[in-house]
Amino acid sequence: MNQTPTAVRRSVIAGCGSALPQRVMTNADMSKVVDTTDEWIVERTGIHARHIANDSETTRTLGVEAARRALDHAGLTPDAVDLIILATSTPDQTFPATATLVQADLGITRGAAFDVQAVCSGFVYAMSVADAMIKSGQAECVLVIGSETFSRILDWTDRGTCVLFGDGAGAMVLKAETLPDSQESPGILVTRIRSDGRYHDKLYVDGGPSTTRTVGHLRMEGREVFKHAVVNIATIMDEAMKAANVAPKDVDWFVPHQANRRILEGTARKLGIREDRIVMTLDRHGNTSAASIPLAFDVAVRDGRIKRGDLVLFEAMGGGFTWGAILARF
Repeated sequence: MNQTPTAVRRSVIAGCGSALPQRVMTNADMSKVVDTTDEWIVERTGIHARHIANDSETTRTLGVEAARRALDHAGLTPDAVDLIILATSTPDQTFPATATLVQADLGITRGAAFDVQAVCSGFVYAMSVADAMIKSGQAECVLVIGSETFSRILDWTDRGTCVLFGDGAGAMVLKAETLPDSQESPGILVTRIRSDGRYHDKLYVDGGPSTTRTVGHLRMEGREVFKHAVVNIATIMDEAMKAANVAPKDVDWFVPHQANRRILEGTARKLGIREDRIVMTLDRHGNTSAASIPLAFDVAVRDGRIKRGDLVLFEAMGGGFTWGAILARF
């Protein structure tokens, strides 16, 4: 006799949105700033352009714009939100949390708001926390935002880093729903996050309030990051799929952190995920750190690729090292 699946509390993606600065900086523009060429950048990264924030565009303003679009997409007003989690490594101020500034701008006066800092893995970490808060009954509607202005912390004389990054924001609205405990039900199925602080000096910023009393600039050992990225990401994605009893062929869309074309294609190949199932936006946005996953997801939802009912695999790796994966039914 077939048993009816038990009901579970799920974190369902109710809507998504994104925001980008007005200014587009092409590789040709970049070649006027640092010793590089379009061919050099494209061959090594797959990036053709990125957006760069002006003085009036900040992590806060981009986050608010993405949040409003996500709420509109979900058919909700800000007063439905009882928690905001904002992932960023480039906050408007050392404190308060940029999430509280977004909360104020949206006119929300209830619940809580806080930032999560896990660099490029930030959105996966924020989604994991949001999912835990919903499943424990501490939140009903969570606004999860990834917003970055990495252009503020770049060394514009270092072509190995400044060509990689861009600014932007993305957001998702997660709503609590009680649904059958099935892979076919919408919502987050599995979250997995990891870190290993032994590698902190492979990707870091050489400044901070407690050490240099300055903001500092981003520093990276590119080859070391690449080497660890493919292994760590593939391992945790495999772990997430096994936890949900899902095979790579069952995944409709792979929405990775947009770091480097070689990393994305290498990871997908390692797991047997078809290349045409990868949502890739780094060619026009560059690496937007914690914003890259929700930004790419929003692009693919808006252009009709990702549809309701699709199984989506998210992954990211960032400084720390931090990394993680999420499997969700949209």
